[in-house]
Amino acid sequence: MHILNQDIEFVEENRACSYFDENISDIRYKYMYSCSTTQYQGMLERGWRRFGRMHFVPECKNCTKCVSMRIDVANYKFSKSEKRVIAKNKDTKLYIRPPSMTMEHLELYDKYHKFMNDKKDWPYSAISPDDYLKSYVEAKEEFAKEFLYVRDNKLIGVALVDILPKSISAIYCYYDHDYADLSIGKFSVLAQIKIAKELKIPYIYLGYWIKDHFSMGYKEAYTPFEVLKNRAYFDEMPVWKK
Repeated sequence: MHILNQDIEFVEENRACSYFDENISDIRYKYMYSCSTTQYQGMLERGWRRFGRMHFVPECKNCTKCVSMRIDVANYKFSKSEKRVIAKNKDTKLYIRPPSMTMEHLELYDKYHKFMNDKKDWPYSAISPDDYLKSYVEAKEEFAKEFLYVRDNKLIGVALVDILPKSISAIYCYYDHDYADLSIGKFSVLAQIKIAKELKIPYIYLGYWIKDHFSMGYKEAYTPFEVLKNRAYFDEMPVWKK
């Protein structure tokens, strides 16, 4: 029995909330050995996120603070400060390719998370090659990409990004804080907006947003954006509003 080739769906209840220490959360997971572009588009529109072959969506019974958001690409206008970030990175090389793993990836990933542990008290332990593969590389669907940011022949940032005909999904980004003046995290989102505009992709999904949250509130800077107003199942229509 090849169970790993099948979809498996389950709910993890009463787990520690990632965003509020005093809260618990309920997360629905769906392990998908293979996910078509059409399936994935429908899941994105209903608030699902992806890490490797594992897709997930919050179903917390007593809290709806975590809302899915997406940037309205066609109506997005770069601000003066954003144009300055783009200008600062004129010598930053961007390579877009299928996800991969090298020692440079692992070392930069650990350096980023060690910094965030010191700065924001994020939990930290060095990632294993196997865990990195499962989270970021293993599910090599056609839409899965990595954006590599290179400066001085050195990898200084990695963004995991899914590019679909009607959507871009920003999955995860990590970077070298030694290059903090370049604002690589912000530059990565702006680069994705530029690409979406060129390809006439209407939305960039930024994952979950919590208004005024110290770690998640920054996303509201990318306006105009829309938020998902309901928890739609696959047989229901999602409702997005500005």
